[in-house]
Amino acid sequence: MSEDAQLAIRVSDVVDVLREMFPLELAEDWDNVGLLVGDETRPAGAIMTCLTLTEDVADEAAKRGAGLVVAHHPVLFRPVKTITAETPGGRALLALIEAGVSVYSPHTAFDSAVEGINARLAASLELQDVRPLRPVPSFSESQQEEAPLGSGRYGRLESPTRLGDFLAKVKLALDVEHLQYIGEDDSRVSQVAVACGAAAEFIADAVRSGCNVLLTGEARFHACLEARSSGLGLILPGHYATERPAVEQLAHELQARFPSASVWASEVERDPVRWSTP
Repeated sequence: MSEDAQLAIRVSDVVDVLREMFPLELAEDWDNVGLLVGDETRPAGAIMTCLTLTEDVADEAAKRGAGLVVAHHPVLFRPVKTITAETPGGRALLALIEAGVSVYSPHTAFDSAVEGINARLAASLELQDVRPLRPVPSFSESQQEEAPLGSGRYGRLESPTRLGDFLAKVKLALDVEHLQYIGEDDSRVSQVAVACGAAAEFIADAVRSGCNVLLTGEARFHACLEARSSGLGLILPGHYATERPAVEQLAHELQARFPSASVWASEVERDPVRWSTP
């Protein structure tokens, strides 16, 4: 690919595609999404995707000459008063700013989009008749979708199965060796809810939708108790495992949209949670 072709791609070009794929109107009210750092007029011929912009990931982006990082988790979430080298987040931001790297975060808009993370999770588990756990009306006449919009997803299995057998299916689909779960191995699973990341707040929605189990990345102890008391199975394969695969897929999709660009998913990013082995 020529350098001129790469320079012709601007941050604004990629941002337009990301907004088309993951409309920001789908983001939760509490979220911070969109272009969070940078200048839309700068070149973006090198694009990196990642789950979280940690120091090592930011360093990778700067060293490899990325013009834009698409980070699922917002690099700026709560209001900040200072950005200094005294904190890991500050150091990561300063490294990106000094290298002229822009940062875009789709976060919950990516989670909830028609082809977003939760829809991909549902597809990986081969769920059928998939619908949002929390449906919302379409937000404009020009962006009507055939599929209902909303947060989370739920659907039915082609054939009911035991929870123990479904756990094996989850491990295979998400490429994990270990997971936590609430429920009895012999309990029946026919309808499944999914909500990526840390989304135990969907327990009541899953129960209301007639689901036997909710898959989310992680949950607090009291949420686990809530699921058990509600008679709902809860599967926790890890925050990283439920979201990182979609970040990798996004890199391939952006490469297809911008053939002259160099697009990759962070190669240094790793799940911070480790599991001991016998």
